[in-house]
Amino acid sequence: MLKYRHLFFDLDNTLYNFEANSYMAMKNAFQKIGLLELLDSFDAYFETYIGVNDALWADYRQKKISKEYLRGKRHEESLARYNITSGLSFTKIDDIYLEMMTHQTELFPDALEVLSALKQKGYLIHIITNGFKEVQHEKIEKTKLAQFVTDIYISEDIKAPKPSRAIFEYAIKSSNARKNESIMIGDSWESDIVGAKKFGIDQVFFRLNDDPVDYGDCGSPTFSIYKLSDLLEIF
Repeated sequence: MLKYRHLFFDLDNTLYNFEANSYMAMKNAFQKIGLLELLDSFDAYFETYIGVNDALWADYRQKKISKEYLRGKRHEESLARYNITSGLSFTKIDDIYLEMMTHQTELFPDALEVLSALKQKGYLIHIITNGFKEVQHEKIEKTKLAQFVTDIYISEDIKAPKPSRAIFEYAIKSSNARKNESIMIGDSWESDIVGAKKFGIDQVFFRLNDDPVDYGDCGSPTFSIYKLSDLLEIF
């Protein structure tokens, strides 16, 4: 008998290789609108953008800023550091970037194979993601993840981003799941693991590197993995 019945996966940087896909989407967007040629190093720019975007997303999760502010500000602030201007609005730049994002389909190694094996074993697979709704469904469809997923819970639809209790509670109730038969799988210590811990369900921490993690008062996760195929040793 399965100890867990419901597997709740994060999407970006857990199943979907967000950083690699974002890199290509932005490079293609910048080429389309004529900004790529203004940069000495796109790689250096992209690292700047990641830092700016991460900080803004932290504010967005805490509901300090709106989605529209985040979407424009991440490009405005990043481009300003390189003294680059564009004839397009910052929101329009983001529109083009997000459209390019829907064409990027790189998953982490073995993602489809692992989900297929888990589904065949009888697990119900769900996704809980903080991404924007206009691109998350497209990602799931175009990467062929949809065939394995029972439900998709997007923070923007629920109006509660991870790690808030509300999104976990909504997902559990909507899935007709019990806490003791549910587990969260994700790469973000704060959003996925701490959020799940505080809600009261077990967790699998997908560690993308060996960087030390300060577990603080929360303690260690239920499980840790370094590649998705490790899940087949747990479930």
